[in-house]
Amino acid sequence: MVAGRVADSPRSIDLPLIADWPNRPRQMVDFVLGKPALTHLKVLSCDAAENTTRVRLTPETGRSHQLRVHMQAIGHPILGDDLYAPPEVLAQAPRLLLHAALLAFRHPVSGEWLAVRSEPPF
Repeated sequence: MVAGRVADSPRSIDLPLIADWPNRPRQMVDFVLGKPALTHLKVLSCDAAENTTRVRLTPETGRSHQLRVHMQAIGHPILGDDLYAPPEVLAQAPRLLLHAALLAFRHPVSGEWLAVRSEPPF
């Protein structure tokens, strides 16, 4: 769940990320020294009364805090994000409203593909 109404869906966010060393564990966008980071975004629903949008985020890369930084960078911080959201967005939720709904990977021994699904509790 993110702040505001997200437009232009589906789309990709391609912004390079690097550690913000003086403010660790925060990360930041850096077009000179940052490593490539790609996130695919799809709007699932909007709540005009709350001025929020439910989105599906699919990271193509796996940078630290990638989803959180990418959403903040495009002006739609994740609700309840204590590192990247401004105080008014942080206050909109009792916790970070980011949830891994699907994890898929190869089993390390059998090589079989495994998928674990969990619907968001919010």
